[in-house]
Parts: sequence; structure tokens; C-alpha cells
Amino acid sequence: MLRYLPFLLVLALWIYAFIDCLNTPEKEVRKLPKTAWVIIILLFGEVLLGPIAWFAVGRPRAAAGAPGRRAGGDGRWVAPDDNPDFLRSLDKDRGKPGGEGDERA
Repeated sequence: MLRYLPFLLVLALWIYAFIDCLNTPEKEVRKLPKTAWVIIILLFGEVLLGPIAWFAVGRPRAAAGAPGRRAGGDGRWVAPDDNPDFLRSLDKDRGKPGGEGDERA
């Protein structure tokens, strides 16, 4: 079983790089067009050149200090009870007659 481990690790990295490349928006891909990166990953995946090149050069970099890619605002996660947009939407729902927040019985 241990002799299959290197093959499985290469396969897992290959698949992960391919899916990551496909899920990355076109405007965030660096150095080459997204289609070229997909072809490079598929052609050179067996020898790990394609996936390593994708992670080193083509993949967008995460913001400094952030564990992952985050969209919008300053990149910080905000709890719903601290999110002003969410609280405004609750106030709007309460103000509507017959809405979910209306407690008339």
C-alpha cells in the first residue's frame, strides 16, 4: 500500500491544481491566460511541473495577513450582529407591515 502513496499524492495535487485553476476568476489569474494554465496543468501534471508552476506563478496571491481569499470591504470577516448592512436589512423587515418581524396577533 505504501508504494502507491507517491502516485496518490501526485494525483491529488494534480486534481487540486486543476480544480483550483478552473475555479479562479479569469481576471485574477497571473502571467498567462487561464486556458493556457489549464493546458499546462493537464500536460505537465504527471511530473508535477504544471501544478507547481500554477501554485508558484499563476495562482492569485492571498491578501497579506489573511488566511484565504476574501472579497469585499477591507477583507475582514464580520459577524452578522456587527454587520451594518445586515442590521439595516433587519430594520427594513421590521418596518414592513405583515413582514416576518411584525409581531401583531
